[in-house]
Amino acid sequence: MLAAMTTEPEQQIGVGTQDAFQRLWTPHRMAYIQGENKPTGPEAGDGCPFCGIPELSDVDGLVVARGRHVYAVLNLYPYNGGHLMVVPYRHVADYTELDGPETAELADLTKRAMTALRKASGAHGFNIGMNQGAAAGAGIAAHLHQHIVPRWGGDTNFMPVVGHTKVLPQLLADTRQMLAEAWPTD
Repeated sequence: MLAAMTTEPEQQIGVGTQDAFQRLWTPHRMAYIQGENKPTGPEAGDGCPFCGIPELSDVDGLVVARGRHVYAVLNLYPYNGGHLMVVPYRHVADYTELDGPETAELADLTKRAMTALRKASGAHGFNIGMNQGAAAGAGIAAHLHQHIVPRWGGDTNFMPVVGHTKVLPQLLADTRQMLAEAWPTD
Protein backbone atom coordinates (compact mmCIF):
# COMPACT_ATOMS: atom_id res chain seq x y z
CA MET A 1 0.00 0.00 0.00
CA LEU A 2 1.30 3.48 -0.81
CA ALA A 3 1.93 5.88 2.06
CA ALA A 4 -0.34 8.90 2.20
CA MET A 5 1.11 12.09 0.75
CA THR A 6 1.81 14.80 3.30
CA THR A 7 2.98 18.37 3.08
CA GLU A 8 5.13 17.98 6.18
CA PRO A 9 8.77 16.97 5.76
CA GLU A 10 9.53 13.47 6.97
CA GLN A 11 12.48 12.87 9.27
CA GLN A 12 14.61 10.19 7.62
CA ILE A 13 16.94 8.53 10.08
CA GLY A 14 19.92 6.75 8.56
CA VAL A 15 20.12 8.61 5.23
CA GLY A 16 23.32 10.41 6.10
CA THR A 17 24.13 13.63 7.86
CA GLN A 18 21.02 15.64 8.59
CA ASP A 19 20.77 18.80 6.56
CA ALA A 20 18.08 21.11 5.21
CA PHE A 21 17.49 19.11 2.03
CA GLN A 22 14.54 16.88 1.19
CA ARG A 23 15.41 13.70 -0.66
CA LEU A 24 13.83 13.01 -4.04
CA TRP A 25 13.62 9.25 -4.35
CA THR A 26 13.92 8.08 -7.96
CA PRO A 27 14.37 4.29 -7.84
CA HIS A 28 13.59 3.92 -11.57
CA ARG A 29 16.92 5.62 -12.33
CA MET A 30 18.81 2.67 -10.81
CA ALA A 31 18.07 0.60 -13.93
CA TYR A 32 19.87 3.19 -16.06
CA ILE A 33 22.74 3.59 -13.60
CA GLN A 34 23.29 -0.17 -13.45
CA GLY A 35 23.11 -0.53 -17.22
CA GLU A 36 19.94 -2.60 -17.29
CA ASN A 37 18.88 -3.51 -20.85
CA LYS A 38 22.25 -2.44 -22.27
CA PRO A 39 23.57 -4.64 -25.05
CA THR A 40 26.19 -7.20 -24.11
CA GLY A 41 28.05 -6.67 -27.39
CA PRO A 42 27.97 -4.80 -30.70
CA GLU A 43 25.79 -7.19 -32.72
CA ALA A 44 22.01 -7.01 -33.13
CA GLY A 45 21.63 -10.33 -31.28
CA ASP A 46 23.53 -9.04 -28.26
CA GLY A 47 20.43 -7.64 -26.57
CA CYS A 48 20.14 -4.37 -28.47
CA PRO A 49 16.99 -2.64 -27.18
CA PHE A 50 16.61 -0.66 -30.42
CA CYS A 51 16.34 -3.95 -32.34
CA GLY A 52 13.74 -5.28 -29.87
CA ILE A 53 11.50 -2.22 -29.58
CA PRO A 54 9.94 -2.59 -33.07
CA GLU A 55 8.68 -6.06 -32.07
CA LEU A 56 6.60 -4.51 -29.24
CA SER A 57 3.29 -2.72 -29.54
CA ASP A 58 3.54 1.05 -29.84
CA VAL A 59 2.28 1.47 -26.27
CA ASP A 60 4.63 -1.13 -24.74
CA GLY A 61 7.64 0.07 -26.76
CA LEU A 62 6.85 3.80 -26.31
CA VAL A 63 6.87 4.09 -30.11
CA VAL A 64 5.36 7.36 -31.29
CA ALA A 65 5.55 6.76 -35.06
CA ARG A 66 6.80 4.12 -37.47
CA GLY A 67 8.21 4.67 -40.92
CA ARG A 68 9.44 2.20 -43.49
CA HIS A 69 13.12 2.48 -42.48
CA VAL A 70 13.13 4.26 -39.10
CA TYR A 71 10.87 4.78 -36.11
CA ALA A 72 10.41 7.45 -33.43
CA VAL A 73 10.45 6.34 -29.81
CA LEU A 74 10.46 8.08 -26.44
CA ASN A 75 13.71 7.93 -24.54
CA LEU A 76 13.23 5.70 -21.49
CA TYR A 77 15.69 7.93 -19.57
CA PRO A 78 14.80 11.39 -20.92
CA TYR A 79 16.76 14.61 -20.56
CA ASN A 80 13.46 16.53 -20.78
CA GLY A 81 9.80 15.61 -21.07
CA GLY A 82 9.07 14.57 -24.66
CA HIS A 83 12.66 13.49 -25.40
CA LEU A 84 12.37 11.39 -28.56
CA MET A 85 14.82 9.37 -30.58
CA VAL A 86 14.63 8.51 -34.27
CA VAL A 87 16.13 5.07 -34.82
CA PRO A 88 16.74 3.00 -37.97
CA TYR A 89 15.29 -0.50 -37.89
CA ARG A 90 18.55 -1.80 -39.33
CA HIS A 91 21.29 -2.36 -36.74
CA VAL A 92 24.00 0.11 -37.79
CA ALA A 93 26.38 2.02 -35.56
CA ASP A 94 27.52 4.92 -37.72
CA TYR A 95 25.64 7.61 -39.63
CA THR A 96 27.77 6.91 -42.70
CA GLU A 97 26.36 3.35 -42.79
CA LEU A 98 22.81 4.55 -43.54
CA ASP A 99 21.65 4.24 -47.12
CA GLY A 100 19.84 7.04 -48.97
CA PRO A 101 16.26 6.08 -48.06
CA GLU A 102 17.19 5.58 -44.39
CA THR A 103 18.94 8.95 -44.26
CA ALA A 104 15.99 10.70 -45.91
CA GLU A 105 13.43 9.11 -43.61
CA LEU A 106 15.53 9.82 -40.51
CA ALA A 107 15.51 13.51 -41.52
CA ASP A 108 11.76 13.42 -42.28
CA LEU A 109 10.82 11.81 -38.94
CA THR A 110 13.05 14.30 -37.13
CA LYS A 111 11.09 17.15 -38.74
CA ARG A 112 7.79 15.45 -37.87
CA ALA A 113 8.95 14.97 -34.27
CA MET A 114 9.68 18.68 -34.00
CA THR A 115 6.25 19.52 -35.42
CA ALA A 116 4.50 17.12 -33.02
CA LEU A 117 6.44 18.42 -30.01
CA ARG A 118 5.59 22.02 -30.87
CA LYS A 119 1.91 21.13 -31.29
CA ALA A 120 1.63 18.89 -28.23
CA SER A 121 3.80 20.74 -25.74
CA GLY A 122 4.61 24.16 -27.16
CA ALA A 123 8.37 23.48 -27.31
CA HIS A 124 10.35 26.70 -27.82
CA GLY A 125 13.45 25.03 -29.23
CA PHE A 126 15.28 21.72 -29.61
CA ASN A 127 18.58 20.01 -29.05
CA ILE A 128 19.02 17.53 -31.90
CA GLY A 129 21.97 15.26 -32.40
CA MET A 130 23.74 11.92 -32.38
CA ASN A 131 26.55 10.69 -30.20
CA GLN A 132 28.68 8.57 -32.51
CA GLY A 133 30.64 5.99 -30.52
CA ALA A 134 31.09 5.35 -26.81
CA ALA A 135 33.89 7.94 -26.63
CA ALA A 136 31.40 10.57 -27.85
CA GLY A 137 28.87 9.66 -25.16
CA ALA A 138 26.64 7.15 -26.94
CA GLY A 139 24.90 5.04 -24.30
CA ILE A 140 24.15 2.40 -26.93
CA ALA A 141 26.92 2.93 -29.45
CA ALA A 142 26.19 -0.14 -31.56
CA HIS A 143 22.82 1.13 -32.85
CA LEU A 144 22.54 4.61 -34.30
CA HIS A 145 19.88 6.88 -32.81
CA GLN A 146 19.22 10.59 -33.15
CA HIS A 147 17.98 12.53 -30.12
CA ILE A 148 15.29 15.21 -30.35
CA VAL A 149 15.11 16.99 -27.00
CA PRO A 150 12.44 19.69 -26.66
CA ARG A 151 13.43 22.84 -24.77
CA TRP A 152 11.50 25.71 -23.22
CA GLY A 153 12.68 29.11 -22.07
CA GLY A 154 13.70 28.77 -18.43
CA ASP A 155 13.55 24.95 -18.41
CA THR A 156 16.96 24.70 -16.78
CA ASN A 157 16.58 24.98 -13.05
CA PHE A 158 18.39 23.92 -9.92
CA MET A 159 17.38 20.24 -10.08
CA PRO A 160 19.74 19.09 -12.86
CA VAL A 161 22.44 21.58 -11.95
CA VAL A 162 22.57 21.04 -8.18
CA GLY A 163 20.58 17.86 -7.63
CA HIS A 164 21.68 15.94 -10.73
CA THR A 165 17.99 15.04 -11.14
CA LYS A 166 15.55 15.77 -13.95
CA VAL A 167 11.92 16.28 -12.97
CA LEU A 168 9.43 15.09 -15.60
CA PRO A 169 5.88 16.40 -15.37
CA GLN A 170 4.21 13.50 -17.14
CA LEU A 171 4.36 9.71 -17.30
CA LEU A 172 6.08 8.37 -20.41
CA ALA A 173 2.95 6.49 -21.51
CA ASP A 174 0.95 9.72 -21.37
CA THR A 175 3.65 11.61 -23.28
CA ARG A 176 3.71 8.87 -25.95
CA GLN A 177 -0.07 9.11 -26.39
CA MET A 178 0.00 12.92 -26.60
CA LEU A 179 2.77 12.92 -29.22
CA ALA A 180 1.23 10.10 -31.26
CA GLU A 181 -1.99 12.11 -31.46
CA ALA A 182 -0.06 15.25 -32.51
CA TRP A 183 2.14 13.43 -35.08
CA PRO A 184 1.77 15.01 -38.55
CA THR A 185 0.66 12.67 -41.31
CA ASP A 186 1.78 14.74 -44.32
